[in-house]
Amino acid sequence: MTDMHYHSWSRQDFFLVQTAAQQVAEDKFVFDLPDYENINHVVVFMLGTIPFPEGMGGSVYFSYPDSNGMPVWQLLGFVTNGKPSAIFKISGLKSGEGSQHPFGAMNIVRTPTVAQIGISVESLDSMAQQTPVGNAAVSSVDSFTQFTQKMLDNFYNFASSFAVSQAQMTPSPSEMFIPANVVLKWYENFQRRLAQNPLFWKT
Repeated sequence: MTDMHYHSWSRQDFFLVQTAAQQVAEDKFVFDLPDYENINHVVVFMLGTIPFPEGMGGSVYFSYPDSNGMPVWQLLGFVTNGKPSAIFKISGLKSGEGSQHPFGAMNIVRTPTVAQIGISVESLDSMAQQTPVGNAAVSSVDSFTQFTQKMLDNFYNFASSFAVSQAQMTPSPSEMFIPANVVLKWYENFQRRLAQNPLFWKT
């Protein structure tokens, strides 16, 4: 058994970490995904404590209930020892058609209104023959931009929380101070350049 987890984030940018897997076969695991209609992305990741067996990896599936409450499975992509995490966009998959999947004949405990993430441990050769749904993958540029935006917001909010007026400042000759408007100017300039070219920092 591999040590597999996932987390998801919604339109409100709340993060939900899910670690409780339902093992439905020796090499297959299912995670419930509540409130799936408000979730945009899921991240599937391994902790590294229990790797896949040599020559094996994990096919990642997403299942949502159709109008009759029956599961519709779609292949999102893969995780391996060499690529132990992956981000998938599921917001556009909740009305798509199903694809071939290995979970059909299994006795999976499910709630009709809850979606699921399925992990099937398979050979790398077998995985190479499979084609994930085209609009589930998030490009490295997209994920980098999201990460950078979150980092910018976190730094600016953190720095701003210490802002004081000149009247409130306590003289401290050994300390250096940066005006808050300088941090704001850097924040706005970085955002502008990131929007123009997410890879501008490479030049």
